[in-house]
Amino acid sequence: MPAIGITEDVAPLSLAGPAGPLGIGPGHPLAIIAGPCVLEEEERVFRIARALARACEERGLGFIFKASFDKANRTSLESPRGPGIEQGLRTLERVRDELGCPLTTDVHLPQQAAPVGEVVDLLQVPAFLCRQTDLLLACAATGRPVNVKKGQFLAPEDMAHPLAKLRGGGASGVLLTERGVSFGYHQLVVDMSGLPRMRALGAPVCFDATHSVQRPGGAGATTGGDRAMVPYLARAAVAVGVDAVFMEVHDDPDRAWSDGPNQLRLETVPALLDELVAIDRLVRG
Repeated sequence: MPAIGITEDVAPLSLAGPAGPLGIGPGHPLAIIAGPCVLEEEERVFRIARALARACEERGLGFIFKASFDKANRTSLESPRGPGIEQGLRTLERVRDELGCPLTTDVHLPQQAAPVGEVVDLLQVPAFLCRQTDLLLACAATGRPVNVKKGQFLAPEDMAHPLAKLRGGGASGVLLTERGVSFGYHQLVVDMSGLPRMRALGAPVCFDATHSVQRPGGAGATTGGDRAMVPYLARAAVAVGVDAVFMEVHDDPDRAWSDGPNQLRLETVPALLDELVAIDRLVRG
């Protein structure tokens, strides 16, 4: 039986992964979107991707690998942004070919959508850009499913408008992601009641557990965060009844190029997944 407050009148989406389709939404297992914040050295990227894929497969969870080729929203001009679109897409394609898992990555500009859509299975629109009509329509025009993160400045019900733009533009599916709401200085807050309210719009909902513990600008020229809070929020979101959980993961987060303070340590992920699976089974009955 569904969790209290969670509607089943939701249109699931299907990712055409190389090893077969992966569904997100009603009738499908909990999905995990995970990987390092930004593409770093290929050896590290593959080490993280292999470990995450194995952990999800062992628990019957859908796995989508995520890493950004460009972090265009860094706090400081001096912060590393990533390898760029050409090299980044080549690396992502090699991950897809070796592991057989679907891919997702951020799209910041309308002209990036078409080449990204040729490689990844799920395009991702960052939260600050969720109202950008040209970007949404360019992503939708690829015919791929699109994950759009709710802006830190929007109410859950306001995501009806990006959802309508993506569906009207031809996206083959839409995933809505919660990543916290701006509250005062250097602090984000998650309203768990917003998850079923956003899901009631008719699309599957994902909870971004690591960006929700960010402290934007909280470390001066970089973003701070508190990864210790990630398990608490992730468990709460799965108890509410989300369809997917997003987590940025690194094998040495204190030396990560981006979002180190809020990225999970790779070795802690299997135990957290065990907890999420147990809660998800209880919620889904």
